[in-house]
Amino acid sequence: MAIFNNTTSSPSSFLLTAFPGMELAHIWISIPVCCLYIIALLGNSSILLVIAVERRLHKPMYYFLSMLSAADLCLAISTLPTVLGVLWFHAREISFKACLTQMFFVHAFSFLESSVLAVMAFDRFMAICNPLKYTTVLKDRIIMVIGLVICLRQVIYIFPVVLALKGVAFHGGQELAHPFCYHPDIIRYTYSNSWLSSFLGMFLQLYLTGTDLLFILFSYVLIIRTILSIVAPKKQQKALNTCVCHICAVTVFYVPMISLSFTHRLLNSTPRVICSILANIYLLLPPVLNPIIYSLKTKTIRRAMLQLLHSKGSRGRQLRRLRGPWY
Repeated sequence: MAIFNNTTSSPSSFLLTAFPGMELAHIWISIPVCCLYIIALLGNSSILLVIAVERRLHKPMYYFLSMLSAADLCLAISTLPTVLGVLWFHAREISFKACLTQMFFVHAFSFLESSVLAVMAFDRFMAICNPLKYTTVLKDRIIMVIGLVICLRQVIYIFPVVLALKGVAFHGGQELAHPFCYHPDIIRYTYSNSWLSSFLGMFLQLYLTGTDLLFILFSYVLIIRTILSIVAPKKQQKALNTCVCHICAVTVFYVPMISLSFTHRLLNSTPRVICSILANIYLLLPPVLNPIIYSLKTKTIRRAMLQLLHSKGSRGRQLRRLRGPWY
């Protein structure tokens, strides 16, 4: 059975929407959206490749960066088929099971990114506040355990919610506000008490991302206190510069997420096109900007990427010389 079809609807499906009221401009809107997806896929894949290939990047900070890139990459892939399907082919209908599956992956990778950002804050705390214990605490085995724990955390909390929704009766053929399945958007069309379900979803989001955000803020309070205690201004600036990328990543992730969540649950009078724009910003902005931020601000990543491109270019020229003029 097809995951999504054209605008016809059935009782066991939903209708996806991209930028309500701008349907005639979908083909033009798809151009920048497609470019953003390409940047997100290529940028995060490049960071993962560089960290995997370059041994000098096999350090805790870059391991956590690879986790962030993997979460961004998976988040972009989870929404790519339906977003481009609606914009290119007007393929709006999505089955209920496919919608639940997409919702699980969207929220799982979103919450996973929040947890990775919290772990990266701990990494910066150890590097600045306890530099002597940094390498002894953050060993490869500990990093693997941390990665496994934060992945299991998302599954343990989100999978039961999806299973519970599977047994809930929905009004079929309803029009969603986004070109992907998002819990606050879907829960409005239940036959049961949608307010209670929405409150439980918001509680889960506040618990998972709220605890991560509080941990990040607490870590930076300790980091700033340590930086202010450093006497040399150059050392202060150097220590602060190591946190700039992470602060940007935290801002890019949490500001759109909080805005979208409160717009859905507390501001019912908000125009649907605003909700749609906020949702696309929330899911596309971090995967697009994070690799750009870390590539521009981290010299090690930038140099490793340039060296990798240079080595591939030189290998290509050598192969062409060996093949000779017949090729």
